[in-house]
Amino acid sequence: MSALNGLGKRVGLVPGDVNGFLGLVVDNLSVLALLAAVLIGGYGVPADIVFGRMFPGTALGVLVGDAIYTWMAVSLGRRTGRTDVTAMPFGLDTPSTIGMVLLVLGPAFAKFRAAGLGPVAAGLETWYLGMAATTTMGILKLVLAFGGRAVRRLIPQAGLLGSLAGIALMLIGFLPLVEVLQVPIVGFLTLGLVLYALVSHGKVPGRMPGVLFAVIVGTLVYYGMGYFGVDGTAIKAPALPALRLAFPHPDSGILRGFAGVVDSLPLILPFALLTVVGGVNNTESARVAGDD
Repeated sequence: MSALNGLGKRVGLVPGDVNGFLGLVVDNLSVLALLAAVLIGGYGVPADIVFGRMFPGTALGVLVGDAIYTWMAVSLGRRTGRTDVTAMPFGLDTPSTIGMVLLVLGPAFAKFRAAGLGPVAAGLETWYLGMAATTTMGILKLVLAFGGRAVRRLIPQAGLLGSLAGIALMLIGFLPLVEVLQVPIVGFLTLGLVLYALVSHGKVPGRMPGVLFAVIVGTLVYYGMGYFGVDGTAIKAPALPALRLAFPHPDSGILRGFAGVVDSLPLILPFALLTVVGGVNNTESARVAGDD
């Protein structure tokens, strides 16, 4: 999501880029955290499968997608001579991710376990099904994407932006607010700092991006409260994880996953359609803001 300076000859960052990047990072991490919590805590999928198999490919896919969007923005800036070109953010779609976890992956793991497979074997089969389902959704989205402009012409603007507003209020607004209320001192402090920096354009120390400043302050206050036992809290700083390289690589097991995709098509097709509609909504939202 890089703005362009120097008539597209070089890429330059502005505070809005950093805020947008951090917003995208936090949004994607929250979706991944929800995915892990439901699969591991709710269905009992082994953590090694979720963190060692599902997450690396997901992270690489988001990285490659954002790199392609940024390259498109740079190319457009060079062709047009504009210095304010910004790429559309690419990441995990919250509604379809939640739907995939609750309606496809979780029940599939339970079915594999009921068939007599152990936790690891059932987790691998679930991963294979997830890869096949994601590939199938990608193919469907590629086909449906060619109708995006027609959808924008046929559907009233209120219909496009109304659904986007509904998702924003419920999934991006209300559900995170529930998490904020669990630790209200930190939650409302961080929320207030974001509103102060981004909405009222208040000054931030060191001209730091507002979202980054809010995250740093909130994190320090959160662990500081736990360390000193403020308000009865007992929060311990997390131990540093053992980091290791986990390069995504092809696995022939995905071929077995395609066998189970047929039964899930009635669910996969609406999720693919949902992400396409979400892209159309975001494009229309940008157009209303003056960016065609």
